[in-house]
Amino acid sequence: MSQYETRPPGATLAAASDETAATAGTATVAVVDAAMARPVMTAGMALGLLILGAAAMGISPVFVRQAEVGPFASAFWRVFAALPLLALWAMVERRGQRRRSAAGRMPVDPRVLGLAGLFFAGDLAFWHLAIVHTTIANATFFACLAPLWVALLSRMTIGEAVGRRTWVGLLICVPGAGLLILQSSTGAGSLLGDSFGLATSLFFGLYFLAVRKARGGLGAGTTTLVSSLVTAAILLPIALYSGEELLPATSTGAMNIAALGLVSHAGGQGLLSIALGVLSASFSSLVIFVEAVAAALFAWVFAGETPQPAQIAGGCIILIGIFVARPRRTIPASSRRVRDDATGVSGR
Repeated sequence: MSQYETRPPGATLAAASDETAATAGTATVAVVDAAMARPVMTAGMALGLLILGAAAMGISPVFVRQAEVGPFASAFWRVFAALPLLALWAMVERRGQRRRSAAGRMPVDPRVLGLAGLFFAGDLAFWHLAIVHTTIANATFFACLAPLWVALLSRMTIGEAVGRRTWVGLLICVPGAGLLILQSSTGAGSLLGDSFGLATSLFFGLYFLAVRKARGGLGAGTTTLVSSLVTAAILLPIALYSGEELLPATSTGAMNIAALGLVSHAGGQGLLSIALGVLSASFSSLVIFVEAVAAALFAWVFAGETPQPAQIAGGCIILIGIFVARPRRTIPASSRRVRDDATGVSGR
């Protein structure tokens, strides 16, 4: 098994003992999701869903701009509007689980789901504070440092080591993000606002780790639903206290709020949760850089914000970094063997 493709606690291999590695492109091993207790996905499939999730999250600024409500209100609606779809997903997921064996499932501490919701609420709240107190470019750049927190805290919090290739890919992505984002800066930031941006990255990194941990024993739908309920409960009083306009004035604003919830949250965070059942937290966190690339592309398509050459170069550098950090190709059969995760992976 690659050190970048990990299995959550309780997961098993569906292939024979010598089939222990999978790749982003030519994966041959199906990982068994502990919550589903059956082969559900290869690393390549998970990587594809991760990229789709990044695109879904990357388009969120387009919806936020046209939501006709304040930033804290839009953060609340982003989560709340997704709850009906997430509830339906979780219900279908649980019905499927009843027809399958529960063998291999690991118990999940409810506090992990509560922390995931708390961390995502902190991510959204500090993100909007950063936007208000510093330049958008600075806020976005500091928020993109979340993968650093995931890499630094992964072993300590969830027992998942970070491989050398992931570190190399991460170190390539960070300057790429600088070129992509800071090129658009039109003024100096502030220490307070930049600190809010850094706090954003910490909370989002912790969210990755909490969801990775929860996915060891729960399905993606249930994980996303419960954590979103906690997030919505935290963000509602914040939105009310802020004094912002809570309801959109027109149907156009309402449609953008609905899109924010269904596409960016249910779609983006949901696909992220699915991928975190297969891929390591450290590699999956690189989705944040893909999200920045997607956001730039959507700003070009929908807002006419033509990317500059330096931004294009930054986006290319990010893609190179992710390519470097991708899960390894299949290990030759002669050298494969079943091994436990103490060799360099978890046991987010």
